[in-house]
Amino acid sequence: MAEEPRVADSLELLAADIVSCRACPRLVAWREQAATQKRAAFTQETYWGRPVPGFGEPDACLLVVGLAPAAHGANRTGRMFTGDRSGAWLYRALYRAGFANQPTSIDRSDGLRLEGAYVTAAVRCAPPANKPLPTERDRCRLFLQRELALLTKVRVIVALGKFAFDVVVSTSGLRPRPRFSHGVEVQLGERTLIGSYHVSQQNTFTGRLTEEMLDRVFDRARLLCQGF
Repeated sequence: MAEEPRVADSLELLAADIVSCRACPRLVAWREQAATQKRAAFTQETYWGRPVPGFGEPDACLLVVGLAPAAHGANRTGRMFTGDRSGAWLYRALYRAGFANQPTSIDRSDGLRLEGAYVTAAVRCAPPANKPLPTERDRCRLFLQRELALLTKVRVIVALGKFAFDVVVSTSGLRPRPRFSHGVEVQLGERTLIGSYHVSQQNTFTGRLTEEMLDRVFDRARLLCQGF
């Protein structure tokens, strides 16, 4: 019997594979529990309750990598960094840097468009306490590998937090592994990885991360993208 022709990978196929994934029982149980035990403010909403694919332009120069969807943010809305305070911080910064058409991200039908940017995460399901297990991280890394291969025009990667930074470095195979810090830059072949503190409330409420600090990261990303 002749072999069937191999279908070339695409962002659409990747998104379908992500959304249908049930590889991590603990994460499946948690994301679905959060989708039924809703926060009071969202009781009338239908939660997404599935893994969340990346979002943005296929020919993006900038790739933003977060940790994972929030239980009542992207796990509710179905779009990365949408519907929570962390996302509000991120998309305001992307808007100020010229990577988004508006500063707000409420739901998937709010008209938000990314311009030269793509947003994803190291882990695609909402994890308990925002802490994926190493095995869950490693299973999900295969999705990021495919994303990096498909987003051929990406030249700048902004990793939000040490977790995402380490996953990107590990995926690239870089040795020795660089140490994470806010604003650190690492060359990954033709791509530049920039580390940033995560836009979590733990950082933004305490002042560890300010809007000015985040703006400097994305202004630098914009400058690097303009060189291509």
